[in-house]
Amino acid sequence: MNAKPTEKERLEHMVDAINRIFRFRNKMTYEEFTTNEMAQFAIIKNFEIIGEAAYQLPKELRKEYPSIEWRKVIAFRHILVHDYYKVNTKIVWNAIENKLPDMKLELEKMLEMLN
Repeated sequence: MNAKPTEKERLEHMVDAINRIFRFRNKMTYEEFTTNEMAQFAIIKNFEIIGEAAYQLPKELRKEYPSIEWRKVIAFRHILVHDYYKVNTKIVWNAIENKLPDMKLELEKMLEMLN
């Protein structure tokens, strides 16, 4: 059986998932996103990965980096997984456009500190 991912690996998983979201979105507009079921599912899956990896990070580590809205990241994952019928494409798109760029920068800083 494989060992659980380390803190560093979980942070790398989060950055990788953000990069995939940006690739999947590419030059897509919001209107295109709302009609592209495959892109929606691919992007949502990567948000789930981000939220699960965040949830598995030690609380102490999360407290050291309050600029990331950890509770919201984790709550978003719970909604995507458990309340999937409530998913709103506007909220997903807003997260891509307005939350992920800064989050990626913060995660990269965290990775630098762990190296």
